[in-house]
Amino acid sequence: MEELLHILNELHPDIDFTTQEHLIDDMILDSFDIVTLIAEIGDTFDVTITADKIVPENFNSAKALYALIQEMEDEA
Repeated sequence: MEELLHILNELHPDIDFTTQEHLIDDMILDSFDIVTLIAEIGDTFDVTITADKIVPENFNSAKALYALIQEMEDEA
């Protein structure tokens, strides 16, 4: 989780990603951020986030995003 928080903090250092649960709904993350996140997560965690997993629920919080990463790791 710490590696994920580091990636998120590089994108938006002014956001507290440990408590924010509406990253998409509140338009904190935009489409460019999502593309960047997918690439960084792929490099850092050696997982591929498939198109069907790119939905707001999976990107609305660091916790949801980390759960997605764990799911992708389990499928690998």
